[in-house]
Amino acid sequence: MLGISRKIAVAAALGSLMMAGALGGCSSLSTDHVDCNVVKLQSESGRSDAEIASALGASIGDVAKCHGPETSGNKESDTQPSPY
Repeated sequence: MLGISRKIAVAAALGSLMMAGALGGCSSLSTDHVDCNVVKLQSESGRSDAEIASALGASIGDVAKCHGPETSGNKESDTQPSPY
């Protein structure tokens, strides 16, 4: 009987860790982050900031922040990436 309860306890602990990891890594739960790649693609397809904000459940100001200069990549480097 002790073996079965130990297996259940291990399974419950493992399930809890998996859920905590999944929720911790899920950026869609954060309300202050807008995926600028999505905004760029939607803008290129002709949608307004208001339409994009409504579709993403974000504010127009958060969507407008994505229209600024690119912030990813290595800012220290002056080299261009090589074509593949």
